[in-house]
Amino acid sequence: MNFLTELLNTGHNRKNFACGNEMLDNYFRYQAGQDVKRKLSACFVWPEQETGIIKGYYTLSYSSIPLDSVPDNIRRKLPGSYTSIPVTLLGRLAVNKIFQQKGIGKLLLIDALKRSCLAGHQTGSFAVVVDPVNKQAELFYKKYGFIKLPDSGKMFIPMKTVEKLFV
Repeated sequence: MNFLTELLNTGHNRKNFACGNEMLDNYFRYQAGQDVKRKLSACFVWPEQETGIIKGYYTLSYSSIPLDSVPDNIRRKLPGSYTSIPVTLLGRLAVNKIFQQKGIGKLLLIDALKRSCLAGHQTGSFAVVVDPVNKQAELFYKKYGFIKLPDSGKMFIPMKTVEKLFV
């Protein structure tokens, strides 16, 4: 499978990345590399070929969500013996300001879902979960089929839905 992104490494210039959200900028500049080293998350970047400027990035890691936080219509189809279900966490997704409004966010999301789907074939992952940083991010994920988890700001898309995108 071809991907737009590559795993963050020390050759990537992170210091000039700016998406307009201080939390996401600071994470990428100062913490992402350490999280990768510690295996807390995988950070994928999309560098521009000519300049090496990072167009955007996202992080993936494994997580779980309580079974009782899943909507009833989906929970009924899952074994009641589970108290939580395994998911892939799309922890952060950000697009550099100079590349915003060009469809980069959508392409990064597709790339992240493709990686999640591939990994999900080898490990258990019921869904991809996101925790939108603001209303704008929530609307972005909703546009691509993510469903709000009750009693939580988190959203998810079932892996069965993701798989349909890539088969």
